[in-house]
Order: sequence, then structure tokens, then C-alpha cells
Amino acid sequence: MAAPDPSIPTLDQAETASIHSIEKPDDTIPRAIAENAELITSKGNIITKDGTLISTVQSDSSLFTNVFADPEVRDYYKELYEDAQYECRHAFDAEATWTQEEEKKVIRRLDWHVCLWACVMFFSLQIDRGNLGQAVSGTFLKDLNLTTNDYNWGNTVFLVSFLLAELPSQLISKKLGPDRWIPMQMCLWSIVAMSQAALKGRAGFLATRALLAMLEGGFIPDLVLWLSYFYTSRELPIRLSFFWTALSVTDIITSLLAFGIFHMHGLAGMAGWRWLFLLEGLITFLLGVASFFLMPASAVQTKTWFRPKGWFTDRELTIVVNRVLRDDPRKGDMHNRQAITPKRLWSALKDYDLWPIYAIGLICFVPQSPVKYYLTLSLRQLGFSTLNVQLLVIPAAVTHIITLLGITWISERVNQRALVAVWQSIWTLPCCIALYTWPGLIVNKWGTYALLTVLLSYPYCHAINVAWTSTNSNNVGSRSVSAALYNMMVQCGGIIGANIYRDDDKPLYKRGNRNIIVINLLAIVLFLFAKAYYVTKNKIRDRKWNAMTPEERIIYMKTTTDTASRRLDFRFAH
Repeated sequence: MAAPDPSIPTLDQAETASIHSIEKPDDTIPRAIAENAELITSKGNIITKDGTLISTVQSDSSLFTNVFADPEVRDYYKELYEDAQYECRHAFDAEATWTQEEEKKVIRRLDWHVCLWACVMFFSLQIDRGNLGQAVSGTFLKDLNLTTNDYNWGNTVFLVSFLLAELPSQLISKKLGPDRWIPMQMCLWSIVAMSQAALKGRAGFLATRALLAMLEGGFIPDLVLWLSYFYTSRELPIRLSFFWTALSVTDIITSLLAFGIFHMHGLAGMAGWRWLFLLEGLITFLLGVASFFLMPASAVQTKTWFRPKGWFTDRELTIVVNRVLRDDPRKGDMHNRQAITPKRLWSALKDYDLWPIYAIGLICFVPQSPVKYYLTLSLRQLGFSTLNVQLLVIPAAVTHIITLLGITWISERVNQRALVAVWQSIWTLPCCIALYTWPGLIVNKWGTYALLTVLLSYPYCHAINVAWTSTNSNNVGSRSVSAALYNMMVQCGGIIGANIYRDDDKPLYKRGNRNIIVINLLAIVLFLFAKAYYVTKNKIRDRKWNAMTPEERIIYMKTTTDTASRRLDFRFAH
């Protein structure tokens, strides 16, 4: 096997800076190449058509820590940011330096103001889309004359509507700015959530589920896009793990809330589940209003009439903006009020190299879905009271936080995606088999509860997959669309999961549990396939690249129409 070519960046380099290195040929670059080039600097550095910086080995090594060390590169991007009307362009400083301690202080400030509030907003989403599971532990189905199949239909309508709204919401967010669109979404869906307290029957139930999902669709990729404005590509995955940790924290908090709210059953002639929808919807509405004030459009827009000092000093602002641009100069080629064009959308849709991750998103969360959807109903079937059910779901949520943070940390530590994320499916497989084969299911009350708790404590790999999708997109425009496409696949998987347990299969759901075993095995196969696919793809590109002369590489990089992950000099994370 040929030795690794120094012209190919390591994965660490590829994820921390948009800069490649090639060996510069001894002779002068041909005029034809120079005429077709976006930019070839006097030092021999090249900027490709899609904004990637290629450095020659003769050039200043400081470019690997500051891509703007070459004055011509600096001037190119400065003009690009002006043309794009990039909102942080006034804080761009190619010569700025800072210490590691200063950067750590800035990151802590970002975590306090940006990451923490992102988690709070995700908490708001999870309250209103997840409290149906708590409502059915009370008299919800009985009061509305609904069957468990109707409950499945409600979940299905929600997921289909959420799916259909995902990409349009992402496009609206990119046009209006997530700082405007996300708070609007939160306030609107909260009004719908509160209106569920007045439900009378099946039609109203399905209508509110559809409307709720249409307003919530796209919220997750919108919020991830907002986070990417403040964090580098290496910092984003662990922040995403905090983001999805909020899901389990929400389960804990809302379970405690529901425990208290269900004590209001009968107050003012209203059932406990009606109070649940009304009060929790009010909470999320207030969080939505607060988000208008706590969610700035960018780092340079934190100073307002109600926050005159802003979040950062001038010195800190310089660090915040320039560290992100040095990580990826292309983050300034679109301002945060610029819509994604149909061309960018089509480019992301036809990028088949991301399809293995999309397939994983479709399948890997299905085996846990029916167990999660039916957890409160199952616990009620085991004989636990409505109030005790709210407390019994907490242990799984707590363990879920630990395993989620653990698997994400391990993934970053060993720089592996597929071989770490697959442990989610390895964890759940024996539990799924036990659900199908164990004769003590339901008969053994506490044994069944323990089995369900262990299954739902699985190490959640969603944060790994989202970051994986972002890394392999290799472009800020396609990255936002690919995030939406991945989440759409997850929603499709949720639709499958919502219809595995059927009314004619209860109480043991033998058919459904047999199906989730098969799907769980398929998920393991998909993780291993993705690993093999990206390793093979990288080797093929290595072979092609190594066969090219230095001059041929320059010709390719200056004349190719390949962009983002399609480039021959890009290597996939796996």
C-alpha cells in the first residue's frame, strides 16, 4: 500500500481548518491554469472555486493556524465577506492573536449564553411534542373515546407533518434568520399546545397534532445552524451532545411537573391531562417570548437597547469571530439573512455520499421508538398508578443522559463515528430479544419495568450522527440542508416506529417485538456498511490523487466543477 500522501489533510486538519497542502512544482504554473484560477497567490497558495485554501509546502506554516496569514488570501476573503454582506465582516482581523486562556474564557462565555439557551429552547420543544405520552397515562384516551390505534395515528400524523415542514422551515430560517424564526415558531406552537386542553374527540386530536408538528418542523436543524455561527467544527459535536442531553433532562423535569399537575385532576371540572397541556403550553410560550431577547443574530449583534453592554468586550468579539473564520473561512460566504438557493438545495439532495448516514438515521432509532411511545401505557398496564408512572420513567432518563454524554465523548476521543455509534444498537438488541422471548413479560411486574428501563437507557448516538453529517457535507450551504435531510430521515423512522405496536397485537406485542429485532439487526449492518463505504471511498480517492503529478493536482483544483464532499481532495469522516 502506498504511503499516505502529504497533500491529503489528516482528519483532524480537515475538521479544524479549510486548508490543504500540496507540493508545488518547480516550474511556473502554466498561464492557462492561472487564467482559470480563482486565486493563485505569489506564495503559491491557491483558493479553489468553492473557497477551499490549498497551501504549498513552501508557504508559511502559519497558514495551518491562521489561513489569512497570506495577505492575498486575506484580501480575497475580505472582499468575499463584503460582497456577501457577512454580518461579522467588520470584526474580521487577519492579524489578530490571542492566548489559549483567552480563548477558553470566550468559549465558557459562549457556552453560558449560546449553548445553555439552545438547550432551554430544545427543552421547550420537547415539552410540547412529548407530553402526549404523559397525557395518555391519565384519562386522555378514555375521555376522547380513542383506541391505541388512534394514539398511533396521532403520533403518525405528527411525524408526517413534522417531516413535511422540516425543509421549508429550514429555508425560511435561512431567509429570515434563526434568531427571528425560532422564537416565532415557539410562540405559535405553544398556542396550539395550550388549545389541546379543549379537545373533544378524534378529529380535533389529529388536527392539533398536525398543526403542532408543522410549527415545530425544522426547529432542530434551525437551532443547529444557529449554534454553528458561534462554534468551530471541533467544538460543535460535544455541544450537540449537551443539546440532546436536554431531551432526557426534559423527560425528568416534565415527569415531575406532570406528577404535580395530575394532582389538579378535577379542579375547575377539568381532567389532569387538560391542565397538563394548558400549563406546559404556557411555560413554552413564555420561553418563546424570552427567546426574542436572548437569541442574537450573530456575535456582533448582542448589543441592544435592553442589553447595552452586549455579551462580549471588543477584544472578546475579535476572538469569537476570527476563531470561527479561521476554522472555516467559508462561514462568511453567506450572511445569516440569505436564503438557500434551489441550486444549493439540489446539490445537497444529489450528494449520494451522505446517503449512508441518512439510511442510519432512518433505521437506527426505530427499535426504541415503540417502547418509548408506549412506556406510560405499559406501566399503567403493569398496574402502576398515573402518579407513580410519572416518577418511574425518571431512572431511564437519568441513565440516558450518562450514556449519551459517554458515547459522544468516546467518539471524539477515539475519532470514530460508526464503530462507536453502533453500540447504541448493540445495547438494545438483547433487550429487544428479551421482549420477544421472555415468558415473564408483563407477568413479572418489576422485571418488566427493569427491562424497559434498561432498553431506554441506551447510548443515544444522534449527536454523533448530526456532527458526522455536518463534517461530511464540507460546505456551509449544503451543511444546513443536509442537516435537515438527515432529520427528515429520522422523522421517517419515527413514523415506522409509531406503527409497530398495533391494537390487535397487544398485550405482548409479539409481532411488533419480532419486527424490532429484525430492524435492530439491520441498524447494526448499516453502521458497519457506512464505515466500510467511507473507508473504501477514501482509499479510492487516495489512489487517484497519488497517481496525479503535482501539476495535475493544481489543474484539478483550479478547473474542477466538483464542490463540497464531491472534491477529489476531500476525505470523509467515518
